[in-house]
Amino acid sequence: MREGFDNRNRRSIRLVGYDYSRAGYYFVTVCVNERRNLFGDIDGGEMTLNDVGIMVENNWNKLKQRFQFVDLDEFIVMPNHLHGVIVIVGAPLVGAQNGDVIADDDGATTRVAPTLGDIIGAFKSITTNEYIRNVKNENWLPFDEYFWQRNYYEHVIRNDNDLNRIREYIVNNPVQWKEDEYYVDNYGRDSSE
Repeated sequence: MREGFDNRNRRSIRLVGYDYSRAGYYFVTVCVNERRNLFGDIDGGEMTLNDVGIMVENNWNKLKQRFQFVDLDEFIVMPNHLHGVIVIVGAPLVGAQNGDVIADDDGATTRVAPTLGDIIGAFKSITTNEYIRNVKNENWLPFDEYFWQRNYYEHVIRNDNDLNRIREYIVNNPVQWKEDEYYVDNYGRDSSE
């Protein structure tokens, strides 16, 4: 355990008692550690991905091949975070109850009915490992301690109005970048400074 880090005081942001392997739509936001702008730039309300952003986007798109019962809806890679809607579809009750494990071509394993945490954990692990390989092979900028922030934001989407509001937020995110709570300018200052 890292010095000064006390896991006992960590407050969970998950819904108590909710089954995150349950079929449904989930809005997630995953942030780069220290909100560093690593994925590209926004110019004129348009997001332009750099090589790191393209890698993140490609691995996000591969989630539906990696997880049998996952589909993807609207998403966007921003300069220092990703917003996306993950859909868990038709996961069998048996898989969710017995915790069967399958392995993919990369050797990564997952339960037949993954939880949202399994999906995000795999995504963060795969992208972190690929980023580290590119630090060594392509001279990508190294990071301190962690590539991603330790946790992620999630919201269980409850109805069509909620889904449509979130889709609109995702699509319009680049236009609203400077007002976004995750905004950090090129000098590392956040919008609250």
